[in-house]
Amino acid sequence: MEASVSPSVSARMRRAVFVRIAALLTVALVVTFGVLLLLRTRADDDPFMGAAVIDPPFESLTYAIQAFLWWDGGLATTQMDWIRMMRFTHIKHTVAWDDLQAEPGGPYDFSRLDEIMDGLEARRVQMVARLGVTPEWARADGFSPDAHDGPAADLADVADYCGAVAGRYAGRIRAYQVWNEPNLSREWGGFVPNARGYVDLLAACSGAIRAADPDAIIISAGLSPTGNDDAIARRDDLYLQDMYDAGFQQYVDVVGAHAAGYDAPHVGPDDAVAKGRQRWMSFRRIEDLRKIMIANGDAARQMALLEVGWTTNPNNPDYSWYAVTEEQQAEYMREAYAYAAEHWRPWVGLMSAIFLADVHWTEDDEQYWFSITVPHLDMGYISLRPAFDALLRMEKVCGDFIVPAYPPDQMQTPLDPYNPCG
Repeated sequence: MEASVSPSVSARMRRAVFVRIAALLTVALVVTFGVLLLLRTRADDDPFMGAAVIDPPFESLTYAIQAFLWWDGGLATTQMDWIRMMRFTHIKHTVAWDDLQAEPGGPYDFSRLDEIMDGLEARRVQMVARLGVTPEWARADGFSPDAHDGPAADLADVADYCGAVAGRYAGRIRAYQVWNEPNLSREWGGFVPNARGYVDLLAACSGAIRAADPDAIIISAGLSPTGNDDAIARRDDLYLQDMYDAGFQQYVDVVGAHAAGYDAPHVGPDDAVAKGRQRWMSFRRIEDLRKIMIANGDAARQMALLEVGWTTNPNNPDYSWYAVTEEQQAEYMREAYAYAAEHWRPWVGLMSAIFLADVHWTEDDEQYWFSITVPHLDMGYISLRPAFDALLRMEKVCGDFIVPAYPPDQMQTPLDPYNPCG
């Protein structure tokens, strides 16, 4: 005979089950809400997914400056000493194909680069080599004589050049930037900017470097911040997405970018728009580019800021509209490094300031006004703008190390200061 259960007991059992289910649902909701809140908090704390960068090629930050020592007017050793005195650890320097190989299939002349490398190594300064400057004999058909640089007719020649440099300086040149600003027609032979064409060139060069020096760091070309989207230029954010569409990330270790200054460093792209400008008119434009990396599943890759600087040009209307005073240039450059140290580590590693001036530049050259030094070749010396002193004295942050700033009342700084960053 089956045992009977009274209606009251059965109701109590059902209520107990309902209470337990409700309790479990409540716990589940609380846990879910907590997880979502935690994820939201982490996203707010790390909007650019720096935590994804677990194996950064460069210490964050790595301090570099671009200089021009090839045709130096006898002042190269002075500029090398200045880099060390600034407590910077890297120099970005153009290793121009045009300077190395005079004719098709001809030998490479590394004599001047050997001298430069010896001088840098004696001062414990590492080289980031900017590759490019296609010689006339190697240029693609239709290459404009007015272009600064551009593609080669034969990618095998590109690979030979990149491999020759990497092979000779294996273990000595720390990193390679492959060409420069290909989103501008003037840097792409006068042709319409073409990301697929650039990625093909990058692949040829990258493969040759990796075969010759597997430990070298390969950086994609820094893109020029621009609002154009026409035959003259391709907007930097659109061009970066074009590069992802062409699969460029497999050929690099670091994504290159240019962080030109159009306003104070803390001014972001949204702030620029609020001022009636465009998003690219801000130092923090690179945050937009970082978001493109994240959207393409590339958050684990580090970025390098290959040009950081502000112009002081009061004359040329192409630049004077965003020119700053020399005192502002000094303060903004110091603030730029401080902002990156606080907000962009570790997803930004290398930061390269512009420039220690080419001694042949004059006021007619746009780069002259971005430089932190002023050349006087006819008189055999170089003078310093306030930005030089600002970069020399500022605090340096590299990984777990903090190199304190020089106090303002310390007039003299050591030629070879102690530098735990390198």
